[in-house]
Amino acid sequence: MFIFLIPAEAGGRITASIAETFAGLYEQYVTKVFRFVRYRIEDDDTAQDLTSTVFEKALSKFQTYQSERASFSTWIFSIARNTVIDYLRVSHKDMTTQLDIELPIKAHDSPEEDAIRSEEYRNLQTCLLRLSEPEQRVISLKFGAEMKNREIARMTGMSESKVANIVFRAVRKLRKSYGGQDE
Repeated sequence: MFIFLIPAEAGGRITASIAETFAGLYEQYVTKVFRFVRYRIEDDDTAQDLTSTVFEKALSKFQTYQSERASFSTWIFSIARNTVIDYLRVSHKDMTTQLDIELPIKAHDSPEEDAIRSEEYRNLQTCLLRLSEPEQRVISLKFGAEMKNREIARMTGMSESKVANIVFRAVRKLRKSYGGQDE
Protein backbone atom coordinates (compact mmCIF):
# COMPACT_ATOMS: atom_id res chain seq x y z
CA MET A 1 0.00 0.00 0.00
CA PHE A 2 2.63 2.52 1.06
CA ILE A 3 6.33 2.68 0.40
CA PHE A 4 8.29 4.81 2.79
CA LEU A 5 11.54 6.45 1.77
CA ILE A 6 13.86 8.09 4.26
CA PRO A 7 13.91 11.80 3.40
CA ALA A 8 17.19 13.16 2.07
CA GLU A 9 17.22 15.88 4.73
CA ALA A 10 17.44 13.17 7.39
CA GLY A 11 21.01 12.70 6.18
CA GLY A 12 23.33 10.75 8.42
CA ARG A 13 21.17 11.17 11.51
CA ILE A 14 19.23 7.97 10.78
CA THR A 15 21.29 4.95 11.77
CA ALA A 16 20.59 1.45 10.48
CA SER A 17 19.16 0.35 13.84
CA ILE A 18 16.87 3.38 14.04
CA ALA A 19 15.73 2.81 10.46
CA GLU A 20 15.08 -0.87 11.20
CA THR A 21 13.13 -0.10 14.39
CA PHE A 22 11.14 2.61 12.67
CA ALA A 23 10.42 0.36 9.68
CA GLY A 24 8.90 -2.24 12.01
CA LEU A 25 6.72 0.37 13.69
CA TYR A 26 5.77 1.77 10.29
CA GLU A 27 4.62 -1.66 9.11
CA GLN A 28 2.64 -2.13 12.31
CA TYR A 29 0.87 1.26 12.23
CA VAL A 30 0.65 2.47 8.62
CA THR A 31 -2.72 0.86 7.90
CA LYS A 32 -4.24 2.06 11.17
CA VAL A 33 -2.95 5.59 10.66
CA PHE A 34 -4.23 5.62 7.08
CA ARG A 35 -7.67 4.45 8.20
CA PHE A 36 -7.73 7.13 10.90
CA VAL A 37 -6.78 9.84 8.39
CA ARG A 38 -9.24 8.44 5.84
CA TYR A 39 -12.09 8.70 8.35
CA ARG A 40 -11.38 12.44 8.50
CA ILE A 41 -10.35 13.22 4.89
CA GLU A 42 -12.66 12.67 1.95
CA ASP A 43 -10.09 12.18 -0.80
CA ASP A 44 -8.16 8.90 -0.90
CA ASP A 45 -5.04 10.41 -2.52
CA THR A 46 -4.92 13.23 0.02
CA ALA A 47 -5.32 10.73 2.85
CA GLN A 48 -2.37 8.74 1.49
CA ASP A 49 -0.27 11.91 1.20
CA LEU A 50 -1.13 12.94 4.76
CA THR A 51 -0.31 9.46 6.04
CA SER A 52 3.11 9.76 4.42
CA THR A 53 3.52 13.19 5.99
CA VAL A 54 2.69 11.72 9.42
CA PHE A 55 5.45 9.14 9.10
CA GLU A 56 7.95 11.66 7.72
CA LYS A 57 7.31 13.86 10.76
CA ALA A 58 7.58 10.85 13.05
CA LEU A 59 10.87 9.73 11.51
CA SER A 60 12.37 13.20 11.75
CA LYS A 61 11.50 13.33 15.48
CA PHE A 62 11.95 9.63 16.24
CA GLN A 63 15.17 10.14 18.18
CA THR A 64 13.29 12.45 20.57
CA TYR A 65 10.42 9.98 21.18
CA GLN A 66 10.27 8.88 24.83
CA SER A 67 8.36 5.67 25.49
CA GLU A 68 7.99 6.49 29.19
CA ARG A 69 5.95 9.61 28.31
CA ALA A 70 3.53 7.92 25.88
CA SER A 71 3.14 4.72 23.92
CA PHE A 72 4.21 4.80 20.29
CA SER A 73 0.55 4.42 19.33
CA THR A 74 -0.44 7.53 21.26
CA TRP A 75 2.53 9.44 19.88
CA ILE A 76 1.93 8.54 16.22
CA PHE A 77 -1.81 9.22 16.42
CA SER A 78 -1.14 12.59 18.05
CA ILE A 79 1.03 13.42 15.06
CA ALA A 80 -1.70 12.13 12.73
CA ARG A 81 -4.41 14.14 14.47
CA ASN A 82 -2.35 17.33 14.34
CA THR A 83 -1.46 16.73 10.68
CA VAL A 84 -5.14 16.33 9.77
CA ILE A 85 -6.09 19.43 11.77
CA ASP A 86 -3.35 21.44 10.05
CA TYR A 87 -4.47 20.21 6.63
CA LEU A 88 -8.12 21.04 7.30
CA ARG A 89 -7.22 24.46 8.70
CA VAL A 90 -5.11 25.34 5.66
CA SER A 91 -7.54 23.92 3.12
CA HIS A 92 -10.52 25.56 4.85
CA LYS A 93 -12.46 22.34 4.61
CA ASP A 94 -15.30 21.41 6.89
CA MET A 95 -14.17 19.14 9.71
CA THR A 96 -16.80 16.52 8.83
CA THR A 97 -16.35 14.73 5.56
CA GLN A 98 -17.97 11.83 3.80
CA LEU A 99 -16.59 8.47 4.77
CA ASP A 100 -16.56 6.59 1.49
CA ILE A 101 -13.93 3.97 2.18
CA GLU A 102 -14.40 0.89 0.03
CA LEU A 103 -15.45 -2.30 1.75
CA PRO A 104 -13.41 -5.39 1.16
CA ILE A 105 -15.44 -7.78 -0.97
CA LYS A 106 -15.07 -11.49 -0.41
CA ALA A 107 -14.51 -13.61 -3.48
CA HIS A 108 -17.56 -15.74 -2.71
CA ASP A 109 -20.02 -12.82 -2.42
CA SER A 110 -22.72 -12.77 -5.04
CA PRO A 111 -23.54 -9.54 -6.88
CA GLU A 112 -26.71 -9.34 -4.79
CA GLU A 113 -24.75 -9.63 -1.53
CA ASP A 114 -22.30 -7.00 -2.78
CA ALA A 115 -25.15 -4.61 -3.59
CA ILE A 116 -26.75 -5.15 -0.18
CA ARG A 117 -23.41 -4.63 1.61
CA SER A 118 -22.73 -1.44 -0.40
CA GLU A 119 -26.17 -0.05 0.42
CA GLU A 120 -25.73 -0.85 4.12
CA TYR A 121 -22.34 0.85 4.08
CA ARG A 122 -23.74 3.99 2.44
CA ASN A 123 -26.45 4.08 5.10
CA LEU A 124 -23.82 3.79 7.83
CA GLN A 125 -21.81 6.64 6.25
CA THR A 126 -24.90 8.86 6.29
CA CYS A 127 -25.47 8.02 9.96
CA LEU A 128 -21.83 8.77 10.84
CA LEU A 129 -22.12 12.22 9.27
CA ARG A 130 -25.00 13.00 11.64
CA LEU A 131 -22.69 12.69 14.66
CA SER A 132 -21.09 15.77 16.18
CA GLU A 133 -17.46 16.54 15.33
CA PRO A 134 -16.16 15.32 18.74
CA GLU A 135 -18.16 12.10 18.34
CA GLN A 136 -16.78 11.58 14.83
CA ARG A 137 -13.24 12.19 16.09
CA VAL A 138 -13.56 9.66 18.94
CA ILE A 139 -15.29 7.10 16.69
CA SER A 140 -12.53 7.49 14.08
CA LEU A 141 -9.90 6.82 16.76
CA LYS A 142 -11.84 3.95 18.33
CA PHE A 143 -12.81 2.07 15.18
CA GLY A 144 -10.64 3.56 12.42
CA ALA A 145 -7.39 3.53 14.36
CA GLU A 146 -8.48 0.65 16.65
CA MET A 147 -7.33 2.51 19.74
CA LYS A 148 -8.36 1.66 23.28
CA ASN A 149 -10.31 4.19 25.36
CA ARG A 150 -7.23 4.80 27.55
CA GLU A 151 -5.13 5.70 24.48
CA ILE A 152 -7.86 7.99 23.15
CA ALA A 153 -8.13 9.68 26.54
CA ARG A 154 -4.38 10.31 26.71
CA MET A 155 -4.31 11.63 23.19
CA THR A 156 -7.32 13.93 23.47
CA GLY A 157 -6.91 15.05 27.08
CA MET A 158 -10.33 13.62 27.99
CA SER A 159 -10.93 11.27 30.87
CA GLU A 160 -11.40 7.59 30.09
CA SER A 161 -14.96 7.76 31.34
CA LYS A 162 -15.74 10.68 29.01
CA VAL A 163 -14.31 8.74 26.05
CA ALA A 164 -16.38 5.70 27.04
CA ASN A 165 -19.49 7.89 27.32
CA ILE A 166 -18.89 9.44 23.90
CA VAL A 167 -18.37 6.01 22.32
CA PHE A 168 -21.45 4.60 24.06
CA ARG A 169 -23.69 7.53 23.07
CA ALA A 170 -22.35 7.71 19.52
CA VAL A 171 -22.88 3.98 18.97
CA ARG A 172 -26.38 4.29 20.44
CA LYS A 173 -27.10 7.20 18.08
CA LEU A 174 -25.74 5.19 15.16
CA ARG A 175 -27.94 2.20 16.02
CA LYS A 176 -31.01 4.40 16.37
CA SER A 177 -30.23 6.34 13.21
CA TYR A 178 -29.44 3.19 11.24
CA GLY A 179 -32.78 1.69 12.13
CA GLY A 180 -32.34 0.26 15.60
CA GLN A 181 -30.28 -2.72 14.46
CA ASP A 182 -28.14 -4.30 17.15
CA GLU A 183 -25.33 -5.41 14.87
